[in-house]
Amino acid sequence: MNNLVIDMTHGGVKIAISLAKKSRNVLAYDIYNTLDSIDAKMLEIYNVDLIRLEDLADFKGDMNIIYPIHMPLGFDEIESYNPHLNYTFQSHHEVIGELIEDWAGDIIKIEVTGVKGKTTSVFMLKEILIDENPLILSSLGALLYEDKKEIILRRDISITPANIKETIDLAYKVANPICKISEGTVESENLRKYNSAIFESSLGVTGIGDVGLLLNIAEDYPIAKGRSSASDAKKQVFRCECVCIEKESMDKYYSDIGHDRINTFSLNDTSANLFIENANYDLNKSQFEIKYTNVKTVSDNVISGEIELNCFAPGPHHASNVLGVILTCLCLEISAEKIIRGLENYKGIPGRTNKKTFENSTIIEEINPGLNTKAIKESVQMIGDMKNYYISIGGDYGITCEEIDEEKLADYLNTLNRYILLTGELGLSLASKLTCPHKYFETPEDIYELAIKNCENLLFIYRSDYRKLSQR
Repeated sequence: MNNLVIDMTHGGVKIAISLAKKSRNVLAYDIYNTLDSIDAKMLEIYNVDLIRLEDLADFKGDMNIIYPIHMPLGFDEIESYNPHLNYTFQSHHEVIGELIEDWAGDIIKIEVTGVKGKTTSVFMLKEILIDENPLILSSLGALLYEDKKEIILRRDISITPANIKETIDLAYKVANPICKISEGTVESENLRKYNSAIFESSLGVTGIGDVGLLLNIAEDYPIAKGRSSASDAKKQVFRCECVCIEKESMDKYYSDIGHDRINTFSLNDTSANLFIENANYDLNKSQFEIKYTNVKTVSDNVISGEIELNCFAPGPHHASNVLGVILTCLCLEISAEKIIRGLENYKGIPGRTNKKTFENSTIIEEINPGLNTKAIKESVQMIGDMKNYYISIGGDYGITCEEIDEEKLADYLNTLNRYILLTGELGLSLASKLTCPHKYFETPEDIYELAIKNCENLLFIYRSDYRKLSQR
C-alpha cells in the first residue's frame, strides 16, 4: 500500500519520515508549497517522493491518504484524480496515535483540547503533576520537568499532532544524548526522565490519553473551507479511555456519542458530574466550593465528594478551566490534597492570564491568540466597576483559524463608558469604530509606561502569540 501524507507545513514531514522508517511506501504532497530545502533533503534521504495530486493517475492498487483535520480539500476531490484506486483516509491525529501507541504505556497521559483555555489548563495540570516529572507539549513550547526544574526541549513548536511525537523524541534525546532513536523503541523504561505527559492539541486529540479533556466549544468556527468545524475536529477526544468535557458542549454537540467513561463539568448546571456550589471571585485568589458526583475513573471506579480550594482564577472563564482540570485529576484518582496543593501553587503563566506588579501598578495580562469578543467581555468583567484600572485592547491578525468580529467588539466597548487604550493591528482598526474615549499607542510598552507613570492599574488584553509579543 502507498501512503500519501498531505501537508508538509503542519507536521507532514515528521509523519512521512516516521512512516518511512517503518518501511512503508510513503509519498508526500506539499499542499501549501512551504517545504524548505532542509526538509526536502530529509524526505529524499528517507526515499519519500514528493508528488502532485495529478500524479495519482500513475498509481494502481491501494492508496492511504493521511490528511490534516483542517485540509482544504474534500475526499472526493482527491479521489477524482484517479477514481480507480482503493482509497482509505486517516487523519494526522490517527496516524500519530498509531506511531506512539506502544510508547510508555504505564505513565499518566492527558490530552487537552478545546477552543479556549488549553494552555492555561495544561499548566494547572503541570502544577498538580509536578512530582511526576511531566513532559509537556503546549503552545508555549515542548518542556520537561525534572525535580520541579524546567528543561526547555524546544520553544518554537506548534501544537499539531506530529509535534506530540516530536516532543517525545526530544525528551528521549535529553535522557539519552548519545543514543540514536529507532522507530518502535522510542522509550526505554530505565532511561525515561518523566512519569506523566500532558499534550495540548488545537483541533482534536490522538486518543492515546488516559484522559481526554475537552474544555469548551466557545466558538464553533468553520475549518477545511467550511467542510468541517471545530466541534467536529474536537470530537476525536472520545477516542481517549476517559473523557472530561464541559456539560454545555456535551449537550449541544455530542449528545449522540456513546462512550463508557464520559464525565462532565459546569459552572452552572448542577446535573453535571462536577460543578461549583459556591464561588467568591477575586483578582488575587478566588474561593470555590466544588461538588462531584458519580465520576467514572480510569480504574473503573465511581467516586463522589466535595473539594474546597483557593486558586488564581479571577473570572468565571478561568474557573471553568479549573473545573476541567479538577475533573481530569479525579478521573486519574489523584488525591484531593494533591489537586488543592497544585492549584494553589498555580500563579498564572506568561502568555495567558497573568498578574504582575510594577511599582504601584498591578497589571493583569490576558494574552491569547484566540481572543474574541466573548473572551474580551469576560476579561473586562473581572475588574467590574473598579475605576483605577486602564483597559487596553490590541493584537494581531492571521494567527489562528478564527478571526475577530470588530463590529461586535466595538459595539461592546462603546457601552462601557470607559477610556480605552488601543495598540497593535487590532487596536488601529478598532480606533475608527469606537465612539467611546480612546487613544492609540504604537507599542504595548507605551501603555505599560503610562500606567506605571500614573500609578494606575492595567488590564492588558492582547490577541497574539505570546512568543511574538515577548520579542517586541
